[in-house]
Amino acid sequence: MRKLRAVAMVRASGWLAGLVLLAGCGDAGPAAPVARRPLYFDVKGLLTQQVAQLAQRHAAVTKHVSLRGNATETVRVPTVKWADELQIFFQADINKAALRGAYAVDSATLPGGLLRRTYTRRPGQPNAPVASLVVVQRGNEAQEVAATIIQNNPLFSAQKQLRFQLQNGQLRHYEVVGTQKLVLFDTLRYAAAGQVE
Repeated sequence: MRKLRAVAMVRASGWLAGLVLLAGCGDAGPAAPVARRPLYFDVKGLLTQQVAQLAQRHAAVTKHVSLRGNATETVRVPTVKWADELQIFFQADINKAALRGAYAVDSATLPGGLLRRTYTRRPGQPNAPVASLVVVQRGNEAQEVAATIIQNNPLFSAQKQLRFQLQNGQLRHYEVVGTQKLVLFDTLRYAAAGQVE
């Protein structure tokens, strides 16, 4: 009889322990991942902020474009989709999880209280298309951002220099100069610049 009671108690306590475990886990839900602070300069955050500001104030732009070494064409664009216009600059984002530790950082103080940070791709980083990123800041406010992006694969190679300048926290000027080569085609050279109004 004692044996039966002991077995019944063990089964009941096991069942009770299982319920407690289920109740404790049931409504907690998955833990939210902890947001990491950007390791390098936050190009994506800066550009996202600029896109929102430019769209809100309906900023126009005067663009200068040259293709294949031809004469530069100039056009004023009164209505701009800024997310599309600045999309290429998002390629300078080096804060992806796969790129943590891929860049060496060097800082230098410039005249006028400016600080220049240079992020240089370390050797052996095939997944890092940004070869270098240079950010000039006054305090925490970016004044100029420049990047060199190099992409190579068996069918395609490209190199581009990106640069944009800010004044009082607002985008004023941006430019892209690059070359692009597809297998069996000539190299395409292009340049584009925009002056925000």
